Amino acid sequence: MHHSARTAHRSPARAARRIAVVVPLVCALASLVSCTKQEAALTTPCGVVVDGSGSAAADPKGFNAEAKLKDTLVEFLTDQKCGTVDYAPITWSSRSSSCRQDQVDLDPPHDANTDQKAQRANALNQAATAALAELRCARTQDGSDVWGALARIGEAVPGKGGTPKLLVVSDFDQADREFALSRQDITTQAKRAEVIDSLVKSRGMPGIKGMDVFPVGLGMQYWANPSEAQNFESFWTEALEGRAKAHVDNQYKR
Repeated sequence: MHHSARTAHRSPARAARRIAVVVPLVCALASLVSCTKQEAALTTPCGVVVDGSGSAAADPKGFNAEAKLKDTLVEFLTDQKCGTVDYAPITWSSRSSSCRQDQVDLDPPHDANTDQKAQRANALNQAATAALAELRCARTQDGSDVWGALARIGEAVPGKGGTPKLLVVSDFDQADREFALSRQDITTQAKRAEVIDSLVKSRGMPGIKGMDVFPVGLGMQYWANPSEAQNFESFWTEALEGRAKAHVDNQYKR
């Protein structure tokens, strides 16, 4: 069949103009189905570490981990634009604890017909439910192996998608059957370095290099002893930033 040169060489600009006219018409006719603007992708890998030890209880001597978790979790996940969230419990033996929850996808697969706001709100609810479930389980195993929990979350959080963000709801009072920080001398930088050396030698270094760590409750057990609180916080700053090469951010400190 013969085609004229005019037909065979239609202007690309004219075709583009036709598409520009047709697309809004399609959207107008199918507005209940598609053509809605999709939300920007959430790509930040995040982690949540929850303390189930006795000091996390909701009593005058505890720092109330459940209340702090409820108060900060959704804010943290939203602020940091978390695309996924992994979990690690703090128990007697955090690395081997059975309390760890499965990863929650906070930006599930979707198409043009998806109500992303509703989908993401449901995912946030799943994330909060998982965090509380982990806390309840961790309470049955007690203990406070913070170092092991940091190692476990470092292994769990994906290495792609930007700088990983970790929310750690704990008073950071490292206390398991083999090591109790309260029995160590951390009154000087040199003494703190020795204690960190012993932890690294026996437990290894948590793989959290380059990650942002947001503590919630750190050092609350020393609220009545300012000098002890300062030494305690200095210990963890030196351990996390000086040795593990993470970055400590007190944005959610309560």
